[in-house]
Amino acid sequence: MKVTASNIRIGSLIEHQNKLWRAIKIHHAQKAQGESYLQMDLRNIKNGTKLSERFRWTEIVELVKLDERTYQFLYGSGDDFTFMDTENYDQITVNRDLIGDAALFLQEGMVVSIQTHEGQPVNVALPQTVTMEIVEADPVVKGQTASSSYKPAKLVNGVRIMVPPHIGSGVRVVVNTDDSSYVRVAKDKE
Repeated sequence: MKVTASNIRIGSLIEHQNKLWRAIKIHHAQKAQGESYLQMDLRNIKNGTKLSERFRWTEIVELVKLDERTYQFLYGSGDDFTFMDTENYDQITVNRDLIGDAALFLQEGMVVSIQTHEGQPVNVALPQTVTMEIVEADPVVKGQTASSSYKPAKLVNGVRIMVPPHIGSGVRVVVNTDDSSYVRVAKDKE
């Protein structure tokens, strides 16, 4: 589907130079003469190469339509992760490169969204947040103010995050899967 470059968002898949690219970074800029443009960092979905490209706001770009289905995470083996379609129970295996750093947050039974283009998986989207347990947390330093100070902590999956000083080992917290940031302490039922 043809759209103007101003409609492209991070994560969008476009066809450019006869290849499929995912927008991974978009920067709005303006030339000295007043003309606005978008500076986009793109990643080739086939081989992972990167491209930095400049588009005028009104330039027409081919936005690729993706099929999206719900899958359940079954297991990981090395760099491969196997998922099961929740409707027809077909299984699909994808490489860690397709998931990125978010693969650290995959949990058995987790429901994810997998986008495909012509039958090939091109993106795996995890839930926005997950609940995980803190296994290590630095002690509180006397004199720290509670308002803006954070301390390092380690999650059960090995990921290090920054948490408020009152959080200790054994506490379950909600973590953003996009940037591995602390969101809040988990409620009992989460």
